[in-house]
Amino acid sequence: MASLLFVQTLPPHGRCNGREGLDALLMGSAFADCGLLFIAEGPLQLVKGQAPEALGSRDFAKGFAALEGYGVTAVYCCREALAAYGLGADDLLIPAALVDAEEIRELLRRYDQVVVF
Repeated sequence: MASLLFVQTLPPHGRCNGREGLDALLMGSAFADCGLLFIAEGPLQLVKGQAPEALGSRDFAKGFAALEGYGVTAVYCCREALAAYGLGADDLLIPAALVDAEEIRELLRRYDQVVVF
């Protein structure tokens, strides 16, 4: 079975990339072994306590709680990106392995295909 790494790079609001990335991941998980990596501004999608409805946005972040049910158990978050926003693992909606730059390079090599949102 092929493996896909989905990479979320953008903040959760103001664009549809995060929601589309989550939708693509959930669909892709039916056909491939999928992992999910949050880098750059992507970790902001996982921060607890957001109220996107106040911005007129849909709260797609609740969908991340369904990952395990879709067989997606490999979730990673860039440690440096979290730290840049003063965040830690306890601030995230779902458990994620915190990874550094070298570990991210290894993830990119390990997966057959990488899809960036």
